[in-house]
Amino acid sequence: MSKFFIDRPIFAWVIALVIMLVGALSILKLPINQYPSIAPPAIAIQVTYPGASAQTVQDTVVQVIEQQLNGIDNLRYVSSESNSDGSMTITATFEQGTNSDTAQVQVQNKLNLATPLLPQEVQQQGIRVTKAVKNFLLVIGVVSRDGSMTKDDLSNYIVSNMQDPISRTAGVGDFQVFGAQYAMRIWLDPAKLNNFNLTPVDVRTAIAAQNVQVSSGQLGGLPALPGQQLNATIIGKTRLQTAEQFKNILLKVNPDGSQVRVGDVADVGLGGENYSINAQFNGAPASGLAVRLATGANALDTAKALRKTVDDLKPFFPPGMEVVFPYDTTPVVSESIKGVVETLVEAIVLVFLVMFLFLQNFRATIITTMTVPVVLLGTFGILAAFGFSINTLTMFGMVLAIGLLVDDAIVVVENVERVMSEEGLSPKEATKKSMGQIQGALVGIALVLSAVLLPMAFFGGSTGVIYKQFSITIVSAMALSVLVALIFTPALCATMLKAIPKGEHGTPKRGFFGWFNRTFDRGVRSYERGVGNMLRHKAPFLLAYLIIVVGMVWLFTRIPTAFLPEEDQGVLFAQVQTPAGSSAERTQVVVDNMREFLLRPGKDGGEGDGVASVFTVTGFNFAGRGQSSGLAFIMLKPWEERNADNTVFKISARAQQHFFTFRDAMVFAFAPPAVMELGNATGFDVFLQDRAGIGHEKLMEARNQFLGMAAQSKILSQVRPNGLNDEPQYQLEIDDEKASALGITIADINNTLSIALGSSYVNDFIDRGRVKKVYVQGQPGARMNPEDLKKWYVRNSAGTMVPFSAFAKGEWVFGSPKLARYNGVEAMEILGSPAPGYSTGEAMAEVEAIAKKLPSGVGISWTGLSYEERLSGSQAPALYALSLLMVFLCLAALYESWSIPIAVMLVVPLGIIGALLATSLRGLSNDVYFQVGLLTTIGLAAKNAILIVEFAKELHEQGRSLMDAAIEACRMRLRPIIMTSLAFVLGVVPLAISTGAGSGSQHAIGTGVIGGMLTATVLAIFWVPLFFVTVSSIGRRKQADQDDTPETSKEAGQ
Repeated sequence: MSKFFIDRPIFAWVIALVIMLVGALSILKLPINQYPSIAPPAIAIQVTYPGASAQTVQDTVVQVIEQQLNGIDNLRYVSSESNSDGSMTITATFEQGTNSDTAQVQVQNKLNLATPLLPQEVQQQGIRVTKAVKNFLLVIGVVSRDGSMTKDDLSNYIVSNMQDPISRTAGVGDFQVFGAQYAMRIWLDPAKLNNFNLTPVDVRTAIAAQNVQVSSGQLGGLPALPGQQLNATIIGKTRLQTAEQFKNILLKVNPDGSQVRVGDVADVGLGGENYSINAQFNGAPASGLAVRLATGANALDTAKALRKTVDDLKPFFPPGMEVVFPYDTTPVVSESIKGVVETLVEAIVLVFLVMFLFLQNFRATIITTMTVPVVLLGTFGILAAFGFSINTLTMFGMVLAIGLLVDDAIVVVENVERVMSEEGLSPKEATKKSMGQIQGALVGIALVLSAVLLPMAFFGGSTGVIYKQFSITIVSAMALSVLVALIFTPALCATMLKAIPKGEHGTPKRGFFGWFNRTFDRGVRSYERGVGNMLRHKAPFLLAYLIIVVGMVWLFTRIPTAFLPEEDQGVLFAQVQTPAGSSAERTQVVVDNMREFLLRPGKDGGEGDGVASVFTVTGFNFAGRGQSSGLAFIMLKPWEERNADNTVFKISARAQQHFFTFRDAMVFAFAPPAVMELGNATGFDVFLQDRAGIGHEKLMEARNQFLGMAAQSKILSQVRPNGLNDEPQYQLEIDDEKASALGITIADINNTLSIALGSSYVNDFIDRGRVKKVYVQGQPGARMNPEDLKKWYVRNSAGTMVPFSAFAKGEWVFGSPKLARYNGVEAMEILGSPAPGYSTGEAMAEVEAIAKKLPSGVGISWTGLSYEERLSGSQAPALYALSLLMVFLCLAALYESWSIPIAVMLVVPLGIIGALLATSLRGLSNDVYFQVGLLTTIGLAAKNAILIVEFAKELHEQGRSLMDAAIEACRMRLRPIIMTSLAFVLGVVPLAISTGAGSGSQHAIGTGVIGGMLTATVLAIFWVPLFFVTVSSIGRRKQADQDDTPETSKEAGQ
């Protein structure tokens, strides 16, 4: 094949250019992401039951829906939570790779079976089914700079004017508004109602009757009488539009002819639809809209589209209103991709310099470097064909591939030069001869490397997604690089290299290169002596090898495991929980203290040097909703403006220290995890489940016992329940017998209660052309204390007013404001992270140990990131075994021998030990990146060995003794081995020393690979000949015993 292209260099150029063109065009098309979509698809069902308690929601809504959600394909687990404000969410998570549209349709179909069984009020509110992503992509906030708009005005503006265009933007999956739009609020005064002998039910009925829109037909509609001249639409009653119109609604006419209207018994005005959430931006009243990404959408494109949507709306904003982005996860994406691209460029430059140093011939260096753009661009084309995106993983794949690419080209050029100088042929002839010698080795190396990396592509789960990115990138780069080495490089060598007169390859050069060559040759000579000594005294060195293997196994058990390295994403969360039953006012005070600390300049002891803005929300956090909850979105300054003391981790640690001093609340500061889709916090995520129906109280006791034991543990830190503590609740006991004796129906009592104390949604009205809701509720003063119940009356069948106290009494009980279920049984979610110096793997083992001590009937289930980690941990050993087996089989086929591959395989631990040493010295952990780095190291270690063994085998077949053949092969291959290894190590150095966005994963991958390559190269060049000689001589002895034919020596080398 090479001959064909050596004679037709232009054809070779055309092929190279076409590959580059395809790649360059696909780069423009490829989407950019930080990670591929790793999270398993999840579908969320959201429902609200106005005025209901968590228990009511769970029993009447959640359980009904959950029982229908069975028999859905690929369902992994179902979790649900019910809140005391009547809202609930059920999340169904599916296996990795399930089509989220199909999953959504299946969930929707099952939900349709459950809908008729739900309470009427719930069906009226509507049930939302969305593709769920756990975390927010960004938060769009609106602030009034001049204070002319209240938070209600801002929330109404967001819901009325911004929510719809934003939710229509491509890539937006779901959103949550911090605040609510206007509603017509009718606040009843119990004393006035009683005065006029009216009840809340009467008011509601009157509004429902008089605020209506009726279809009343046409005048002169068809069929019409002959000669009809007129046709017009009749407008009947229409919806009311202003507070005045609502005040004028007639309730009743007294016997004396005077009228009672709504305005006489209630205050009417525009207010919020609900008051549960209150937001502030850096302390100014604000409202916000948190956007979640649609499953599989591209974060950067979506964020760009959202900013454009907002810019289009800007001209129509009311004066003084401003948009801010207080939380945004996209800068880290563009920054980290930019970082990896810079690394790529640095790697190419470093590789060029290494090659120039060794080849000392500008033309040869150019030839090898020219392969890099061809192969890299071609790889982008292949990625596009496989439907992958440009993300940190595929870019790392490219960086690792650079070292491998150049290798093939170096081997070709180096060999051509050697042939030219030794045999004095013209470049063209030399190239032809040289290609015949090394074609086999090239293909062999490519096969081995692909064999190491291909098994990764077939893994399941989220780790599988990560591995697939690497393996496809590196394998396609490898394949292209061999093609280029067989087609493009020889054509370039034949046309570009200068002929070298015979024997002049080694003429001494002057200056720097001369000094370098002399030193290098001196090194080669002492290296030869060293190898000779090793081969004469095998035993001690084989023993040393055994020690290395034992050390490797020991180190493996020492290094902590993790799923992904921690990343500085440039954002932080802080979660506030005040004691159960606290009011919103009390929570706001804590939130204000927290914000003040975060924005205070560093010189005054705050965190203002690193923090750009703080957007706080009270009434909502990841643990639950309610007046005792609060949450802050903390946006940090860009990476280049922060020094090493202001990383996310340092800031959150210092903030956490400060928050521990708050007497009145629990405040946790935490960084989001590396892969945002898998949850909101780093660490572990576990559910304690009530497996035996032991009940809520017992489960709470078990939870508290668990938290107590976790607090004692050295391995765990920040262990917190992702839920709320039980809080006091006021239970009304209604005496049905007394009520019926007094002539009151139970329906009247229930309606009066839900209108007066809850808020009752009557129907809709029109506000500035938009349909909004009408709510009736008691005045604040009439629903603050248990005593206020006495203010409310119900009318009996005789028309007299009966106070509540006549037939009802109340008592205080304990109940939970948030109930969670996991896989259909009641559960408590617990989050936590490993203590500094421990890994998530150790933390999870500790959690399992603690769980064993809990009372019987309580089980644990991992979820989210922890579930994934359990899966990936069990897969790693299988991955290594498969890769090694594949390498062995490929080599056996290549060398037509079972013994020689063993010599190559024995090198592997030499590489692994270096990777482990480097990783443990830097205090990193054994995570997915480290595993990918290890596999690459294995491939490279094997490659160096193949180069030596291949030549040694040939020399041995030419009749040299095993010792001589081994030593000579080492001498011939030392230069290219050192050259390629150096090129590779230097290519990865920029990764290992990177700073800024995405540096966590870069360190993880760079460190392992560098350590592994250094030991693989330094130790392998000594041990490979030893293995080769030992294994071959053992193989020869076996054969000698079998048959004493004169051909033994030849076969031994096969």
